[in-house]
Amino acid sequence: MIRKYFKIICISFGVLIFTVTTSCKEEKKSVKQTKVTFKKEGELQLIKAANDSVIAELDIEIADNDYETQTGLMYRESMKANRGMLFIFPNSRPRSFYMKNTKIPLDLIYLDTDKIVVSFQENAKPFDESSLPSNAAAKYVLEVNAGLVKQWQLEIGDKMTFTKD
Repeated sequence: MIRKYFKIICISFGVLIFTVTTSCKEEKKSVKQTKVTFKKEGELQLIKAANDSVIAELDIEIADNDYETQTGLMYRESMKANRGMLFIFPNSRPRSFYMKNTKIPLDLIYLDTDKIVVSFQENAKPFDESSLPSNAAAKYVLEVNAGLVKQWQLEIGDKMTFTKD
């Protein structure tokens, strides 16, 4: 009697193993990551308020719709020093950004409707989801590589001009 139950258990176990390994076999799915590349959409100048001298000239990508403003520079591996991303919003209000899925450290420059620097956040850390708020209402936000605000000696009151391609 015990042999009969043992035989049934062994056969049932064998069928179970066979079923699991053949019918539930997990297919290997290849995860294809899309490489995000820079697309020049305009040129930008930062200008010293005190003497109207050009501080920096950049090729820019422009984020001016919901998808682009939510994605920004996420998933980028790097960015050249002469490049940036300019966010253009439909209105001026306090802004706040974070670094979710952003692999490169950034400086964020907040500008008002007159394209005047009102505040900035320096050395935002990759993947940090802490809030990076403006200190005043902003219509534009410029993201550049970390350290450039200091290197350029950018100050509140400095100006920006840009052209779209």
